[in-house]
Amino acid sequence: MTYRKFKADYLYLGDRMAQPDSVLITTAQGRVREVVPAGEAGEGVEGHRGLLCPGFINCHCHLELSHLRGLIPEGTGLVDFLSMVIRRRGQDRGAGQQDKVREAIAAGEREMLDNGIVAVGDICNTADTLDQKRPGRLAYRNYIETMGFIERSAADRFGASRAVFQEFEAAFPGSNSIVPHAPYSVSAALFRLIAGFAGGRLLTIHSQETEAENEWMMAGTGEFRRLYELLGLDVSFFHGTGKRSLESVLAYFCPEQPMILVHNVATGEPDLEKAGQWTNLYFCLCPNANRYIGGKLPDAGLLVGQGCRLVVGTDSLASNRGLSILAELWTLQQAYPELDTVRLLEWATSAGAAALQIDEVFGSFEPGRTPGVLLLEGLEGDRLTAGTSVTRLV
Repeated sequence: MTYRKFKADYLYLGDRMAQPDSVLITTAQGRVREVVPAGEAGEGVEGHRGLLCPGFINCHCHLELSHLRGLIPEGTGLVDFLSMVIRRRGQDRGAGQQDKVREAIAAGEREMLDNGIVAVGDICNTADTLDQKRPGRLAYRNYIETMGFIERSAADRFGASRAVFQEFEAAFPGSNSIVPHAPYSVSAALFRLIAGFAGGRLLTIHSQETEAENEWMMAGTGEFRRLYELLGLDVSFFHGTGKRSLESVLAYFCPEQPMILVHNVATGEPDLEKAGQWTNLYFCLCPNANRYIGGKLPDAGLLVGQGCRLVVGTDSLASNRGLSILAELWTLQQAYPELDTVRLLEWATSAGAAALQIDEVFGSFEPGRTPGVLLLEGLEGDRLTAGTSVTRLV
């Protein structure tokens, strides 16, 4: 059997740095065989300057929105951002637009491949991305997103999402789930349908993206009332749950439900205390999208200090300048210098793979796995810089 042998200044294994002077050995196809001291590796070792690590896991993306790149202004705030995305999506579903949508989806996937991403948790409101995903260039967990804040529409909304789910399930059995969009866009009746269908499947939800979301869920007041006015919907019936957003959502699910909470910009210590009994929560950070939309970042220091399990996503090209996990890590390390590169890489590799329930294949250099091999160049010591780049070796 033919093997490849990789050595660099640093070798990150998925949960820790390897001992200095270590060599990663894989098959020609990228299946990990072992990590050994350089003196035991024999001939044919590929030497590199930089850091070797497993392929990146993008835990939150909207590949189907790739055609909106550069079309939504930055800094609008969440309500205006959402209203513009909804309006643009309606326009781009028209005749003659599907070729543009498909081409942008293909370009978005190529960008993720070029940026070292090997697996993606992808939001799907439609089956637009299905054909692009069939060849398996990336591994996908498909979140079939449903929304509808009007109670009487719940059955119809869920039925439409279930039809999309069945299309994905036929192509990728066991890699799909029906998920709620956000607390402010899903009615109680629709939440109950989602929870009843979950059956232990991985769920995700946009959670506490702005403090206005907490105000809406608490009392039915604030900025989100304007969103429904822009959409022409009468939500005068809603007077709040009396609880902040995260607690309101978790009330629909059992504490064992696997769930990735995305954004968490307005997540505070009281929210984390309420979520303490939930045993399978992950908190996904998409800092570049947060800056793009609202100019604020989640409190990563609080989340780390409270022992939260953290992962990383890119969000969509409607809300980000690119689809690069490395760019997200750089933003986080700039904003929170106390976050060392080892911790950030864990979020982007082994933690992400565990969150997407694909850690038997991805996320670390454990023998038998095929996680991909990336080379990060342009570090200063073991710190990321603005010039750090990623190259896929396998």
